[in-house]
Amino acid sequence: MSSLEIKDLHAEVVTDEGNKQILKGVNLTIRSGETHAIMGPNGSGKSTLSYAIAGHPKYAVTSGEVLLDGENVLEMSVDERARAGVFLAMQYPVEVPGVSMSNFLRSAATAVRGEAPKLRHWVKEVKEEMGKLDISSEFAERSVNEGFSGGEKKRHEILQLALLKPKIAVLDETDSGLDVDALRVVSDAVNEYKANNEVGVMLITHYTRILKHIHPDFVHVFAGGRIVESGGKELADELEENGYVKYTDKAEPAKV
Repeated sequence: MSSLEIKDLHAEVVTDEGNKQILKGVNLTIRSGETHAIMGPNGSGKSTLSYAIAGHPKYAVTSGEVLLDGENVLEMSVDERARAGVFLAMQYPVEVPGVSMSNFLRSAATAVRGEAPKLRHWVKEVKEEMGKLDISSEFAERSVNEGFSGGEKKRHEILQLALLKPKIAVLDETDSGLDVDALRVVSDAVNEYKANNEVGVMLITHYTRILKHIHPDFVHVFAGGRIVESGGKELADELEENGYVKYTDKAEPAKV
């Protein structure tokens, strides 16, 4: 069993005009087997939270801790965080021209696992996971995300999740750009991975539609750079009906 503990996390975004504070004291614990949905309006800091955990260079943590099984990931490099078991599926996956998906995936798996997967077993493993996500075999030799649709990029993010087998998966607006069929396929793959592995999931989203497929154990409202309300699935239903207005001016963070 693993846990990710976020303690009083403050962070800034680095810009040419100077740093701007975004996170203002985030407290959250995610344990293996749990799914936490982070919901909130645009600009509330949800994606900043994911980038700060993953170690994006444009986001500077000014105080607080992020502990994975007691180890402070903020003291780790980006690749060390990945090897420790932190995975980020980005809202806007980047293109990597000239690097094939097959080479990228095997290199990533080698880095995380500590040794190169045996080729015969690796090919079988990749084909099996690609099949679950309805990804055509031709994509294996295409450059990473180059010319991919939004839905194709998101499927490949979840393919990485299945192959890298992290302890904590941070899914930043994975439902963005997905049609109904792609949303179902991607959600089913996340659910299968969670059912067969000890993983905690942080699911960042604006909308409740993905929560009809990936059922959260906890729902947190994010506003003004911190969690201001927490509850169960019923909280997401309330947000769907009434929006975020009642939470955007809250002064006190929730106890989680």
